[in-house]
Amino acid sequence: MPGNESDEAPVTPDLPDSPFHTTGTDHITIWGSNEEDTIEFYRDLLGMPLVLRQPNLDDPSQTHLFFDTGDGRILTFFVSDDRPSARGQRAGVGAVHHLCFSVDPDEYEDVMRALEEAGHGYNVFDRGIFHSIYTRDNNGLVIELSTDKYEIPDDRRGEVLAKAQELREEDGAEYAKDEHLREAIEAVGLEVVEHDLPDASAGVGGVE
Repeated sequence: MPGNESDEAPVTPDLPDSPFHTTGTDHITIWGSNEEDTIEFYRDLLGMPLVLRQPNLDDPSQTHLFFDTGDGRILTFFVSDDRPSARGQRAGVGAVHHLCFSVDPDEYEDVMRALEEAGHGYNVFDRGIFHSIYTRDNNGLVIELSTDKYEIPDDRRGEVLAKAQELREEDGAEYAKDEHLREAIEAVGLEVVEHDLPDASAGVGGVE
């Protein structure tokens, strides 16, 4: 692994000494293709309610679609009916690598079944501290659908992950693994509640 981790920026849930601090993610906006294909994937397949539709206020020739991702955080798209869906994304600095959305662990296998029935290929990985399904949207953008292996309260997530990082470094492991997360949950005083998830390939990899 390149570099010395002791010389790198510290990983911690503590607020940094910065001029101000954000309070959360309000929304993310994507350049979309057309309204029909976008709604078909994000509302009809992923189950995100379409909560607002209005003109793009910077370019009224486009429509601005707002989807609720499930917890009040919003994903929006600029779409236009003269733009067909694309087959892939251009990689590069500043580009979006992928979007990740949470799914209920009890519905994990239902998600895979629904993707298959809708004709969307997918890969499944055990990422050590969570499970992930990777697929692509109507424009080829990689979409990750992740679920927690253990119950973690949202307001303690940063604390748990930072502790898992500390344990990973102590262990000399390449990445945070299941045992690091379990130990981190115990270390911060939370009950360890594990979800029953299917077996999956471990570690590295991605969408086909």
